[in-house]
Amino acid sequence: MGRPKRIAVCVAQVPFFRGGAEAHVEGLRDALVRAGHRAEIVAVPFKWYPKAQVVRSALAWRFLNLDRVNDEPIDMAICTKFPSYVLKHPNKVTWIIHQFRQVYDWFNTPLSEFTNSPEDLEIRSQIVELDRRALLESRRIYSNSKNTANRLEKYTGLKAIPLYPPLQREGFRSGPYGEYVLSVGRLDKAKRVDLLLQTLPATPTQMNCVVVGEGPERRKLEELAAQLGVSHRVKFLGYVVDSELIELYANCFAVFFAPLDEDYGYITVEAFRAGKPVVTAVDSGGVLEFVTDGESGLVTEPVAEEMAKALARLFQDRKLCQELGLEGNKRAPQNTWQDVVETLVG
Repeated sequence: MGRPKRIAVCVAQVPFFRGGAEAHVEGLRDALVRAGHRAEIVAVPFKWYPKAQVVRSALAWRFLNLDRVNDEPIDMAICTKFPSYVLKHPNKVTWIIHQFRQVYDWFNTPLSEFTNSPEDLEIRSQIVELDRRALLESRRIYSNSKNTANRLEKYTGLKAIPLYPPLQREGFRSGPYGEYVLSVGRLDKAKRVDLLLQTLPATPTQMNCVVVGEGPERRKLEELAAQLGVSHRVKFLGYVVDSELIELYANCFAVFFAPLDEDYGYITVEAFRAGKPVVTAVDSGGVLEFVTDGESGLVTEPVAEEMAKALARLFQDRKLCQELGLEGNKRAPQNTWQDVVETLVG
């Protein structure tokens, strides 16, 4: 390993919000410390509105000087999601979680406020140029999945080496294949939990749904469940502690995870570690690096009618659930945090 290093793990943070990126950088920081390095998370608040603020938030990283702190050198900076990798450092490695998707694959769609207006196109051009310039300064570029790497190359021409992040939670186990399908994750439009609710009228009435997570779409989803007449079949649990979540995974018959073009998808791997099949969609991105239709889960078009058929099939065939879940367990990435540290610090 060589001598211990002083390492800054850099991440842009939305205050009062916690998600997969936060768990990602905390896991990396802890792994670096276990390996004998001195590591700290450097987080800078990120604001994306008004639109021009995105560029200013990125430039805030550009003006940081993390070469030395308290008259001691910082040997290395590991940068993660946009715009942390805009930082200048003589020994910068980027492990990219995602770029600012609102000006890339989400541009001019309902998932982005950015349109083809001259003002938006100018801001988009600035962000793309800043991304290319900053990422090229990285000694090495890694990504959290093949999907993220492919997206990076498509829009910037830059290549990244996929490096899957290990799970933060431990203790997953397979229990009985119960009466409910489980959904886990942030409740926003891109996660498409509404698709799951829309399937329920066409699935067996004994089948229930448990939704774990919070987000801006929660109220709309609760209203949708009421409109569909399925509120009695849906439990919105909000955030739950890890021990409860592990039990929920253990006792569901399947996990529904059909986001739009997910970067990676911790939920897929957690489901597989619990021996449960995943129902997803043909456009769910990183999820499809592990879920193959009829082998480790069921993959359909992102329409309620087709997804309802997939869920009903699994609900009525627990043997199939077990077979798909066991295959999924074999496919879950097996790399450890030690592997990650050795790769990034090298």
